[in-house]
Parts: sequence; C-alpha cells; structure tokens
Amino acid sequence: MRRYLRVLLVCMIFAFFSVLYVFSQLASSLETSSGAAGSAARPRAVYQPRDPGHRARKGPGNEGPENQHWYNRYIMRRRDVTEGVVVREERVHLAVVSCGQRLNETLTMLKSAVLFGQRPLTFHIFAEDQLHQGFRAALEVWPEPFRSRFNFTIYPISFPRENAAEWKRLFKPCASQRLFLPILLKDVDSLLYVDTDILFLRPVEDVWAFLSRFNSSQMAAMAPEHEDPRIAWYSRFARHPYHGRTGLNSGVMLMNMSLMRAKLFKNDMTSVSLSWEDLLMPLLQKYKLNITWGDQDLLNIIFHHNPESLFVFPCQWNFRPDHCIYGSNCAPAEEEGVFILHGNRGVYHDEKQPAFRAMYDAINQYVFGADPLQTLLFPLEERLQGTTHTYCGRARHLLTKRLQLSVQSLRAPGPGTPARR
Repeated sequence: MRRYLRVLLVCMIFAFFSVLYVFSQLASSLETSSGAAGSAARPRAVYQPRDPGHRARKGPGNEGPENQHWYNRYIMRRRDVTEGVVVREERVHLAVVSCGQRLNETLTMLKSAVLFGQRPLTFHIFAEDQLHQGFRAALEVWPEPFRSRFNFTIYPISFPRENAAEWKRLFKPCASQRLFLPILLKDVDSLLYVDTDILFLRPVEDVWAFLSRFNSSQMAAMAPEHEDPRIAWYSRFARHPYHGRTGLNSGVMLMNMSLMRAKLFKNDMTSVSLSWEDLLMPLLQKYKLNITWGDQDLLNIIFHHNPESLFVFPCQWNFRPDHCIYGSNCAPAEEEGVFILHGNRGVYHDEKQPAFRAMYDAINQYVFGADPLQTLLFPLEERLQGTTHTYCGRARHLLTKRLQLSVQSLRAPGPGTPARR
C-alpha cells in the first residue's frame, strides 16, 4: 500500500508541473501576439525587393514574383525612416559598345536612360581608346543630382588575341564586342546591352524587370527582327539557321550572364554541347561566308539551336524603321506606344526617316533641368507634324504615346532640380 501511494504522489507532482508549463507557454504566446499587434511593436529589418529585377527568377511551377528567390548581389541599401525598415534598391547594369563617330549618339542614349529612369545605374562603356576622354569629360559634368544617379566604367575594346582582327572587322567596327560581354564582365550577374542608336522612352528599369519573367531555362531576351515573315529579311534571304519565323534583332539584349556562363549550348558543329566561350570561334569559322549581319547572325544561330534559352520581347521594346516604313506592323505599339526606339541604318543623322531624327534631336538637345514639356515634348510634337509625308511620320502618335507619359511624370523642375516622376 505504501509503495502504491508513493507512485501516485510522483504522478501527481509530474502532472502539476506539466500543467504549469502549458500555462506558461500560453501566456508567452499571448504576450508576443499582443506586442506584435500594438502600435509600439518593434519593426523588423526585412528584405523588400523593389521590383522583379536582378536575378529574380521563376522556379518550375512558380507563377510570379511572389514565389521567386531574390538575389541581391548588386543592390543599394537605404533606411526608410518612416517605416523603420531596411529596404534595398537594385542597380541596373547597362552596357554599350561605341566606336568610330558614335560618341555623341552614345551619350544621347545614356542621357535618355538617366532622364526617365529612377533606379541607380551602372554604365559599362566599351569604346576605342580615342573616345575614352570624351566620355569622361561629358559624363562627369552632367549636373547634379542627375550625375548621382549613375556610375560608369570605360573599358578598351577587347577580343581574343589570336582572332582579334577578324572579330573587330565583323559587320561593323567593334560590333561583335557584345558577344564577349559574359566573358569580359565576369563579376556582373545580369546585364542589359543596347546599341548606341537606342533611345529609352520609358524608364530603363522597366525592360530590366523582364528578368523576373524568365522561366527556369531562359537566360537572354531579344525582340524579333520583324513581325511579318513575308517581308522579313531572315525569312527571305538568310543562308544560315535563325530563331523563330523572322529571326532576332540584337540591338536590345537582356542577359542573365551567370546562367549564360554556366550553360552548355547545343550546336550543329559537334554532338557535344559547348560553353559560350568555346562556342563563338568555331561558329564564326563555320558560318563567316554565310552571314550578313555579323554578331546578330551568330546570336540567331545560337538561339535557333537553343530556343528554350530565349525570352522574346514584344516589338515595342525594340521599335525600328522596319516597323513603320511600309505601314505600321507592330501591334503592341499600336496599343501602348513605343517603349524603346532603335534608329538603325543611321536614320538619326540623315533625312530618310525624319520622324526618327526628330525623336533623336529632341532628347539630344534637351537640357537637364529644363521644363520637359516646354523644351522637349511640345517642340517635338510640332516638328513631327512636318513628317507626315513618310509612313513613319504618319505613325508619329506611336512614337510619342509612351513618351508623353514619361515626360508628364517628370516634375517640372526649378534651377538645379532634377526631373522626377
């Protein structure tokens, strides 16, 4: 009997302390919930991605940015005092290759990126040696705070030593430099490459955001060379493989270069897949007698054999004279306007397409800090009225539709005050 009472006492003591533990845990939980809901709740430092940008990628089965992994290799931190939260702003990396007489044209492109964009920018400028000082002299004197929106690095033109001359004279001087950007910029994860004859008519970060729309296999994005195979160059004249029905235009190319460096690409030269670095020279050797547009043709061949790796932009993100010279054939631009203007074939500097030249002159002549409505948009619209004798001039509303929103979103500045959205 005494042994039985001893066991019963031990069980009662154990039950008592178990009940005390449960009540203590419940009280702690209620206190935490109350504290979190109260006005004096202590804020937490969290990572809040500003938008789907640098290496924001969908995994298999994910439907959008909310399910993505976010990478923050190139970011800027700032303290949001009102919310007590540390947020991070992503830096957009923009590359351009400038040779010959392209200094002023390149500066106008960079100007459009700074003028309408709000995100911090890094410019990677590859240029012939004689242009370096011109870039430094121009960019360093852009007025504050526009100058504070970007930093830049100027690089010499660089090709593999054993074939440098052959690469440099391919198509246009230095044009094929873009093929080697994943190799040369090894510390840059993602990059937007543009030709010198590009004008941004909306913030550059909007095209950068396409990185978040890449699926698990995509690592680059370009727009089609044309919309209609009946009049497209590649579908009529190409003597080599090309992407899709009409080929690709490489004037605007968004790249996740980390993935490009890691991938092994299928090709028609060997049954073995090759890295980007090992693929380029054999590809040139095989097709150099059959290509017309140089590096762009090589990109078409690569993505013909690896279509799963490419995201295709709508044409309004790379709008060229081909989209209006025979009448409007870029349906997305009809609805929303042109987002990125590409004045290829020198149309910014001759009279063949006066509407394109008017667009270029308007941004080239705009003075930082001036009223963008009075000194940019209104004079441009008046000048475009005189271009209606051309098909592109008749489509002038497409050229200014999105630009109007960009300009109107800028705050009319006073002296030394930046135009801001």
